[in-house]
This record gives sequence, C-alpha cells and structure tokens, in this order.
Amino acid sequence: MTMDFASRVERVEPSATLAISNAASELEAEGHDVVDLSVGEPDFPTPENVVQAGKDAMDAGHTGYTSSNGIPELKDAIVDKLADDGLDYATDEVVVTPGGKQGLFEVIMSLIDDGDEVVLLDPAWVSYEAMVKMAGGTLSRVDTSPYDFQLEPALDELADVVSDDTELLVVNSPSNPTGAVYSDAAMEGVRDLAVEHDVAVISDEIYKEITYGVESTSLGSLDGMGDRTITLNGFSKAYSMTGWRLGYYAAPQALVDQSSKLHSHSVSCAVNFVQHAGVEALQNTEDAVAEMVEAFESRRDLLVDLFDDHGVHAATPDGAFYLMPEVADDDQAWCEAAIEDAHVATVPGSAFGTPGYARLSYAASEERLKEGVQRLADEGLL
Repeated sequence: MTMDFASRVERVEPSATLAISNAASELEAEGHDVVDLSVGEPDFPTPENVVQAGKDAMDAGHTGYTSSNGIPELKDAIVDKLADDGLDYATDEVVVTPGGKQGLFEVIMSLIDDGDEVVLLDPAWVSYEAMVKMAGGTLSRVDTSPYDFQLEPALDELADVVSDDTELLVVNSPSNPTGAVYSDAAMEGVRDLAVEHDVAVISDEIYKEITYGVESTSLGSLDGMGDRTITLNGFSKAYSMTGWRLGYYAAPQALVDQSSKLHSHSVSCAVNFVQHAGVEALQNTEDAVAEMVEAFESRRDLLVDLFDDHGVHAATPDGAFYLMPEVADDDQAWCEAAIEDAHVATVPGSAFGTPGYARLSYAASEERLKEGVQRLADEGLL
C-alpha cells in the first residue's frame, strides 16, 4: 500500500547531528579511526553513587509505574535545586520527563498552534526548529554570530523581531551550539521585551552547571518573569546521564495542567528507578560535577589555542562543551570533507541556522582534540 504521511512529519528534516554520527559509525565499521567531535554527550561515566542509587532502587522494587509527573522525592529535590537558582516553584509546577527533549516537546506542543510565531536566537539547537514546525508554528530568528554569539549586542535586533504577535521566545544559556553564556544585561533585555509584548519564554538551562568562571542567570528569577517562564533542565549533561533519559520542566500551574495531558498520554511517566537515581544526582554529586567541569575548561582552552595557532577565529565559550569556529561559506561541504577526508566528525553551522561555522564538541580527551585539529590542518581544512 501507499502510505500518506502527516504534514507535521514532512515539515521536519532528519537531524544533521545524527546524520554525521551515522557517517562516523559507518567509517568506524569499515575499520577507520574517526575523531568524533560531533556528539553532545559528556565522555565521563555517570558518577558511581548515582549508578548505585539506581541499582538500589531496582533492588528495592522501584520498577513499576510512578505518578505521571514524577515521584515526590525527586520533585522536592528539583524544587530545592531551582530555589538555589533563585526560582520559586512549587512541586505541583514540576513535571519529570524521560529526557529534557521530551519536556521541550510537551511545552511547545501545549503552547503553539498553527501560525503562531516562535523566536529563536541563532545559532540555535536543531530540535527547537523541528518541534516548532511539527506544532505548525512559524519561526523568526535573530543572528548573534556577528557578536561572537553574545545576545546583549543583538538586543536591538531582537526588539525588531519580538512583537505582540510573538507567542514564544526560546532562550538557551549556556548555549548549544556556541557555549555562550548570556549576560545579566542580556537577560534583563529579554525580560523587558517579554513583559512589554506579553510573551512566554522557555529558558533552556540544560548546561547551567557547566560554566567557566561565570554564572548563568535563570530568566525566571527576574522580576516579571515568574508567571511567563518555563524553566527546562535535565540530568544528561551535568551528571553525564544521557542514556538514563531524565529531565524536567517547571512552569506556571496553568501550563502544567495542560502539558501534563500530553505527558500522561505519551510517555506515562519517567522510569521509576531512574528517578531515584536523579535524587542522588541532585543531592550528592557536587565534587564529581566540579571535576568534570574543570576537565572541560582545560579542553576548551586547548581547543581555542589550537584553532588560534592555525589562524582560525573561534569565540571562547563560557559554558557547555562546544566550540564554533568559522570554517567556510559552504559549511556543509566543509563538514563533509572533514569526515570523509580527515575522518573528523563535526556538525555544520547551517544546521543551527548559522552558515559558515562548524560545531565541535570537546567532550573528548585532549589527545583526541589535538589529533582532530591536526588532521583538519593536514587536509587543508584550516
């Protein structure tokens, strides 16, 4: 038979990141040594105490369904964590999800109707665009690349885009793919526009714990933002728990009442014993997170210096574990040459809405970072 597919899926392109990852896997299967700098995944193991907490939870019989929005112990720990970030949420305003991406999907599907405008700050994580398109929304974008990916100098451009017709603004600080951490002045500028035009804001804070010498301000902590901000976070990055699939969002009760319908009818609940491991991650991993962040900072400094040595400009990121050097006007072709000729996997900037750049993850050892840059140089790509 011939299947007719829903327009919502035909509006979306496959993930560019996964396409590169698949190409790297194929080369590795053929016996090639690939330096994979494409993956947004910490290369550190999940802290041992978190793993043990998950095992203990299974042994204790926590293997069945939980209440849809999350176990009370984890929601309480999340509320405490958010309070440390200056955010005032009640446990009933928290939804625990199988991964931060699921939370983002539920929020966007609950807020965006056909034709609703969503504003993104470019370069922007690829799944924002995909989810907005699936929801039937329209995209308006503000380019921060002329300002080394900082938002504060682009506030005038943002003000030209945000209007009374804007339904949602997405802010991701620290940023994927740039690692930029937006200044307090930038966040206050977002607040002023959101209040003036009565716009809801998603504050994606999945990399909040991974910063270097700076702190990332939570948008929901600013005056006037408490009742219009959805704070999204999770366990994948800070606690190296990507495969555990655990995230959460906190939002005004009216939104939670609606988004919880999607949650209960799609995923039912996050995995029971994983939620118990999440409690341990929030409460007892400060040293492990600090060690990981210290290693990332050292790698960041190395990678910035390596590109500088080759005369390639790359803005120094203050957070996350990504670098976006300028590469070529046709960044797609550059990344294809990088994987095919140098066997170095990167992601084209055009996938994030900003051509001319490539995203490199420094969730790899310093030796592999050196090897990757040297290969790119040897192939004339730097």
